[in-house]
Order: sequence, then C-alpha cells, then structure tokens
Amino acid sequence: MTTKAESATAKAQLPQLTLARNPGMELDMDWVMRAQANTSAIERRAATLPGRRSVKKAFQAAWLCKAITLIDLTTLAGDDTEGRVRRLCAKARQPVRPDLLKALGMEGITTGAVCVYHDMVPTAVAALRGSNIPVAAVSTGFPAGLSPFHLRLAEIEESVKAGADEIDIVISRRHVLTGNWQALYDEMRAFRAACGPAHVKAILATGELGTLQNTARASLICMMAGADFIKTSTGKESVNATLPVSLVMIRAIRDYFEATGHRVGYKPAGGISKAKDALLYLALLKDELGPRWVQPDLFRFGASSLLGDIERQLEHHVSGAYSASYRHAIG
Repeated sequence: MTTKAESATAKAQLPQLTLARNPGMELDMDWVMRAQANTSAIERRAATLPGRRSVKKAFQAAWLCKAITLIDLTTLAGDDTEGRVRRLCAKARQPVRPDLLKALGMEGITTGAVCVYHDMVPTAVAALRGSNIPVAAVSTGFPAGLSPFHLRLAEIEESVKAGADEIDIVISRRHVLTGNWQALYDEMRAFRAACGPAHVKAILATGELGTLQNTARASLICMMAGADFIKTSTGKESVNATLPVSLVMIRAIRDYFEATGHRVGYKPAGGISKAKDALLYLALLKDELGPRWVQPDLFRFGASSLLGDIERQLEHHVSGAYSASYRHAIG
C-alpha cells in the first residue's frame, strides 16, 4: 500500500514537472510503413489478460487507489455549467470519502487532472488553484476535428492563455484513412507548436481509423511529430478504448522509446467505467511498458463514472458491504 509521503509525491508527478518532453523527430516513412498489426494475435493476447492478471483484497485496493491518481476526471457535455465544473473539481481534490481514505492509509490522493471544454477552463483553473491538479482542455474542433485549421490552432492558443496545462487535440482521421501521412505529421507538428508549454495529448479516434495497422502508424507519426501523450478516443465514437487497440498503441510507445529514448504517455478514454476494467488496463500497461509508466505523468484514464465505481469498491473493501452507486456522485 502506498504511504502518505508517496501519495504526496505522486500528486506532484505531472508531465510538466517531471520528464523532459518528447521533442519529436523527422518523419521516418520507412519506419511508419514497416509498422504492422497481427490482428488475430493481438486479439488473443488481449483476451487472455482477464484470466492471467487478477489482484485481490489489499492489493486490489492499492491498485484502485493508484487508478484514482491516474484519472482525467472529465465533463464534456453540452449542458455543462460552471457549477457542475466546480463540483467536479471538488471531487478531483477529494475523490473518495475521507473516512475511507483514512482507513486505507491513502489520505491526500487526488485525480490526475480535470478535463473540460475551453469555455470551462477559467472556472476549473480557479477551482483547482493550489491543488497541483492540472486542467486539460479538449481542442481543435473536438470531437470531429473538422473546423477550419486556423481556428483549431487559435482554439489551442486560447485554452493555453486561459490556463490549461494540457491540451487534448483530435487528429484529422481523413489523413489516416487516405494514407496522407505527411499531412498528419505536419498537422500534429503545428498543434504541438501552438500548445507552447502545455502538454499535448493526440486523440486518434481509433474506432474511426479502420484497422489496427492504421492505429499503429498513426501512433508513430503523432509521436514523431512531438505528441506528449497518445490517446485512444474522444469518448464520442461508437467504439472507444479497447484492450486490442491499447496493446497496439502501447507497443508503438515502447518501440518509440527504444528507438529515441523519449517516453510518451498513454491515455485510454471512453467506455472505461468499471473498477475491474481499470485493473485490466493497468495490468496491460505494467506488463508491456513496466512500472515507470504507471504514473500520472505517463498514463491517464479519460473517464467520469469510473471514479464512482472505484469508490464503491473501496468502500466494500473497508466495510465488507456494497453501497448503492448513487451514494458516490461525481459532480
């Protein structure tokens, strides 16, 4: 179980405070075109994970507490209000009831970040002031990414100016689907430059890329162009994060690290709502990349309801009884 001191350290382990940023590299089309994906083997590997990686009791509680520190607590609804965002930020500061955290010896943990639309960035920044919790803003015409290019760049710049520490951009899927890899690289380089000091997470929208091979190639190109994180989905697609897609993206991150020495983060998003799902993703990440990646500067869950289920599981661990889900509201 993580100690209070370790929890305080983890709270400060944000991308902008720890590792040197991925500077990117020249587009290497030979490397990109060598990237392949054996779909049947990938799916078999992902299918075996639930049966091979299981943690119980105190170990499970410890991993669930770790998962909390890796959540980008998110609200991206059309009816978002300042009041909702302030409540979400309060939940990010105190993600689990104090009595439960005290029983677990985990006082002081927070979520990894709060993720909102641009209009809500100033509200989130004010609500999180002094907490070390960064504000992430979705940008570049989220979720479709089809607004005029100069407006997408301006949106990034405005969010950074408003105080966003991290920018979640969406790539143009058409570049992947038509094999226009140079255009994807140039777009990502421009987004990275517009972000300035803010870290950039490249959302691939993998459910709309057609194949796992496209996912592997898009992952490499975004990293070559300087992405600090690569992210599966906007959460608005019909298919969002899956274990096979995660395996492809994580292995692309491993290949990039082995070739360049630069660590790039990973963020699965969309459809991860249960504590048991979080444990599977953490097991996959640890197996493939090692324990260094299981930190908030290199891994995030894009989620909202996930936190409620984790809190419910932790209450069961402490009390031996399950509570109703409505007792663990998020916002």
